[in-house]
Amino acid sequence: MGDVDAEDAAGAARAAIEQALRDAELEWESPADGTYVVTLPGTRKLQTTCSLAVGAHSLSVNAFVVRNPDENHAAVHRWLLERNTKLYGVAYAADQHGDIYLVGRLPLAAVTPEEVDRLLGSVLENADGSFNTLLEMGFATAIRKEYAWRTSRGESTRNLDAFTHLTEKRAP
Repeated sequence: MGDVDAEDAAGAARAAIEQALRDAELEWESPADGTYVVTLPGTRKLQTTCSLAVGAHSLSVNAFVVRNPDENHAAVHRWLLERNTKLYGVAYAADQHGDIYLVGRLPLAAVTPEEVDRLLGSVLENADGSFNTLLEMGFATAIRKEYAWRTSRGESTRNLDAFTHLTEKRAP
């Protein structure tokens, strides 16, 4: 593909992305030409920040899911790998610090407003939908400690309600 064709494809991809973001009424900014930072609202995870970057030949997608688990690494990574077989357009990955992301790459020729919407939907579904499971698997001890600390101080534990099964005292 020549330089002019690549520029045309990149321009068309940028236009498609911007249309998709406007149509979805998402919060976003473009800190540099061809780079977009999108805020996806969630229910379990309050929001997921997703970056889209138009390159010379492809659109890359990157979204932070959760930091490096404190415990149970093998089970967390196995769960992520098993989930990867069911994902659309993205896959779970870990960075050099062990933090978990969703990443993907799409050829510029495939970037349409509909495809961007589908890709962002996949990011949201898999970042937000997996959030509590990943916290339970990788941070159960920290959740229990946080719950104990808050209850000892009389503070609200409302945002830990999803983890009641981890914090309840079990009868002997």
